[in-house]
Amino acid sequence: MARLLARRRGLRRYSADAHTWSHRDRALAAGHPAAVRWEALPRAERWAAPPAELLAMSLHHERGPMVADDVRALPAAPPAVVEGTPVTPSVAGVGRHALWLLPTRRVQRERLAERGLDPGPLALYAQLVDTIEDEVERYGGAVLRVDGRRSVEETLAEVERHFGDALAAGAASAEERGALLRYANGALAEQYRAFAARPWAPGDATATVLGFACECGAPACAADVPLSVRAYGTGPALAPGHRAPQR
Repeated sequence: MARLLARRRGLRRYSADAHTWSHRDRALAAGHPAAVRWEALPRAERWAAPPAELLAMSLHHERGPMVADDVRALPAAPPAVVEGTPVTPSVAGVGRHALWLLPTRRVQRERLAERGLDPGPLALYAQLVDTIEDEVERYGGAVLRVDGRRSVEETLAEVERHFGDALAAGAASAEERGALLRYANGALAEQYRAFAARPWAPGDATATVLGFACECGAPACAADVPLSVRAYGTGPALAPGHRAPQR
């Protein structure tokens, strides 16, 4: 939803998932015990930890303030769409500017099953949903329940209705839109590069092929460009027949 909303409305997209390793590096630099333990454990042993320790090592609570710091450092305009599990009411507050899309248990089980995850990640994600739901309910945050009955477009329409006039201040020119798309694409590429730099990282994550948003900046463009992380950044990511925006 954040990806679609940002592209349609000319907004900056900040995804917490694209900053996982930079946040972990901050926690390591600060000597955070759970971050240090995560890096030190063999990969197979990390997911064998009890659920409470899995949650602690995920840095769920610690990363929220880091997200807030990142967002405060962004340009004030155009507005940013900020999404990710660390973005909770204690971080973002509640009101018209915040909305939590929470899956029903059935939808969560089905979607996690499709991903073929091991028991450890499954246990962590289930605990994250419980933790986030509890906080949203405690703070009185606005919720859109994802129950599988709405289409993608119908869900996006509900999100747009919630945010209302706040979406009207997006970038207007193709050049501005292209720069916003490069920001989001660059953050995604950097996430994979930071993972590849880990001494315990298997293989070469920079060889991974991802769907980068086409950077032509045309308002109606919804194309993705398949590129390896290694190749991204050698030039603008453009779908066939699309051109880079001109100054």
